[in-house]
Amino acid sequence: MLTAEASDPFGYGRVLRDPSGWIRAIVEQADADAVTAAVREINTGVYVFTAGPLLAALSSLTVDNAQGEEYLTDVVGAFFDGGQAVRAYPLDDPGEAAGVNDRVQLAAAAAAMRDRLVTAAMRAGVTVLDPATTWIDADVTVEADVTLLPNTFLHGSTRVASGAVIGPDCTLTDTLVGAAATVSRTTAVGAVIGSDASVGPYTHLRQGTRVGRGVKLGAFVETKAAEIADGAKVPHLAYVGDAVIGARSNIGCGTIVANYDGVAKHRTVIGADVKIGSDTVLVAPVNVGDGAYTGAGSIVTEDVLPGALAVREGRQRTIEGWVELRRPGTAAARAAAAARGYVEQARGDGDPDRADHVGHAGPAPATVVGISDNGRRT
Repeated sequence: MLTAEASDPFGYGRVLRDPSGWIRAIVEQADADAVTAAVREINTGVYVFTAGPLLAALSSLTVDNAQGEEYLTDVVGAFFDGGQAVRAYPLDDPGEAAGVNDRVQLAAAAAAMRDRLVTAAMRAGVTVLDPATTWIDADVTVEADVTLLPNTFLHGSTRVASGAVIGPDCTLTDTLVGAAATVSRTTAVGAVIGSDASVGPYTHLRQGTRVGRGVKLGAFVETKAAEIADGAKVPHLAYVGDAVIGARSNIGCGTIVANYDGVAKHRTVIGADVKIGSDTVLVAPVNVGDGAYTGAGSIVTEDVLPGALAVREGRQRTIEGWVELRRPGTAAARAAAAARGYVEQARGDGDPDRADHVGHAGPAPATVVGISDNGRRT
């Protein structure tokens, strides 16, 4: 039988020997008295039996123990009592004998496996800055010259190509990362990240995302079933779902691909070299042609031809004097009054250039006699 010396033998069967060193019994934790519990040699549960003596010993098992069970380990005592030898083969690495009887031992076993896999990766040429917070599943492939920063978790069939930098604070599951890519503070599931791409921080790549070479996905970007071609950029604060983005296109801050109509998902196709203005909403299904632009704040519900500008806007209306009238006594009202007084003084001094640039003021406002309830000047 295989045995091991455990620094904390709690939960394991203790191996008891006679004065000459022969194994005479295995005593389970529940049946161990204080002296037995202090024994550090433990049973690993791995045996090689001769079949005949084993069958005979099994017939002698009873349930006379603390747990009311038939213990396979009691056959060792039966062999000893019958004059048959039981030999031990001690393990050099006690970690090989780790059993799991509770959540504490489960965590210890997981940590031992983590240490083994991370150590193997480092010996194969992977740089791991903090092995204690880096977890690599057994089926993960990490090539040489990859750098893993703290709090990196690589799960499933994830593969990371040479030169990539992953972390800190990344969880990648079944994800492929290309050579020299940088992935920071990102969660990715079932995604493909191309070589030289930059992803993160705080980016979420959901199932079916395919990121091309040199793509930039920045802070607070979420993608799902999205194909993002080489050199495209989605720098920050955007949702791209069920969409194709062409090469070198730039998706402005706050853009939303509205892919769900409440019943079904629809696809959006954005061509190459497109500029999507900030806060654009693309209501799928819609196509934006190569080289097209959308104005900031536009809601795009119809296809945009190549090279066209799609704009949906309402004209800005400025009501002068509104803050001082409707918010009197506030800091904003005082600031506005002071700025206007300074501008009027500058104009009185004959310096229109200074007047036009001070306090972010434009031309001197007309005198406001009153503002009606509907906001119109009277």
